[in-house]
Amino acid sequence: MKLLSDLLYKTGIEEIKGNTNLAITSICFDSRKVTRDTLFIATRGTNQDGHAFIETAIHDGAMAIVCEKFPEEIIEKITYVKVKSSSNALGVIAANFYDNPSEKLKLVGITGTNGKTTTATLLYLLFRSLAKKVGLLSTVKNRIIGETVPATHTTPDAIAINELLAKMVEKGCTHCFMEVSSHAIHQRRISGLAFDIALFTNITHDHLDYHQTFEEYIKAKKLFFDELPKGTIAITNADERHGSTMVLNTRADVKKYGLKAMADYKCRLVENSFEGLQLQIDGQDVWTRIVGSFNAYNLLAVYAAAIELGEDKMDVLTSLSSLSAVEGRFQHFKSNSGIIAIVDYAHTPDALKKVLNTVKDIRSGNEQLITVVGCGGDRDRAKRPLMARIAANLSDRVFATSDNPRSENPEAIINEMKLGLDPTELAKILTITDRAEAIKTACALAQPGDIVIVAGKGHEKYQEINGVKHPFDDMEVLEDSFKILQK
Repeated sequence: MKLLSDLLYKTGIEEIKGNTNLAITSICFDSRKVTRDTLFIATRGTNQDGHAFIETAIHDGAMAIVCEKFPEEIIEKITYVKVKSSSNALGVIAANFYDNPSEKLKLVGITGTNGKTTTATLLYLLFRSLAKKVGLLSTVKNRIIGETVPATHTTPDAIAINELLAKMVEKGCTHCFMEVSSHAIHQRRISGLAFDIALFTNITHDHLDYHQTFEEYIKAKKLFFDELPKGTIAITNADERHGSTMVLNTRADVKKYGLKAMADYKCRLVENSFEGLQLQIDGQDVWTRIVGSFNAYNLLAVYAAAIELGEDKMDVLTSLSSLSAVEGRFQHFKSNSGIIAIVDYAHTPDALKKVLNTVKDIRSGNEQLITVVGCGGDRDRAKRPLMARIAANLSDRVFATSDNPRSENPEAIINEMKLGLDPTELAKILTITDRAEAIKTACALAQPGDIVIVAGKGHEKYQEINGVKHPFDDMEVLEDSFKILQK
């Protein structure tokens, strides 16, 4: 229970109608969750406007309303608070309601198109190996020390974030590592959070179905760094074209990491194989079981963040060498017949290119590279032909298939993938709409020594078709396919 006046601290109040000396038992922005003595925050969403549900919220027990526009009917016993941005106010209110948990631990936010999950998860695992009590907020799963909490979005809503952070504080966590998506930044889901470190991985073509233009996508990411206060740290990728753009005008102390450009944290890739990476980080040799040249950046980012958090250099490097691949991120195994099978979440042109180039760097040249790839429905359509072209140019054979078609026709998505491809590229592509069949056929065509990559869904355990999530696991289908072939 909190006083309304305390919850409204730093929300940017423009006008108040009613009494703020009220005891609030719960907060929400979903009118369906309103109970007695609730503070309802009317936010403007992508599909619905919470202002349309103010009357319903009051009927169900809300005693105070936060909004950007007062309703036409003002009820005498209800308190109305007008703010400039309800979404921003929601984050601040959520933080106040849970006693600002982000201020009671070290909060590290990781943003970028690719590498967020890997970097956040590796940081969590690294600090766990250093005997720290830590939390994780990621796409794959949320964790509070050893407890797993299911994840539904890359970044949860502001109330869920603060509730999770409060539980972490209660359990004694000293650090939390958190993925920060462009949607969460733009929708102000991270308002009210006190970040100690903001880390940028990279930015490439993605989410243009939401942001409309690449410039708007960049602007959303940059806002994270623009709003960092003095005393915080911004860690950026010096080798990325937009790495400097992210930290332009930030008030945070800027640190850079890179393999090529001048940086505070340097790494050299010595060897890349299916057994792992041999790196030289800040002059020290490190062997890690994690595969992929692109992971050299993720590991260096993890190292940089750990050092900035005050950890011992040798302790960090030793722990790095013990880490394994994150689920669905270049996760691989070798079949009994000697075929290398890889599952990766690569669902953007840049991510797919990096994964395929990594394999190209490792392979001897005699083996076939067979890629199974699709594109999600109801998402950025512009990247579809880019994905197909990259797959065709960097693979010996490609199976174009379904990803999560959602409400779209799978065949239509695949046809858009093949638009604009030249005859040579098209000749490499086979269409099998059923994802399981595509994976099985790719495995059947592979010979000993060949490499089969299944890209796009990674850790996901479902396939979404017409609003229904059907159980589906790329790794499971891959393993089962090889078992059947070996009988």
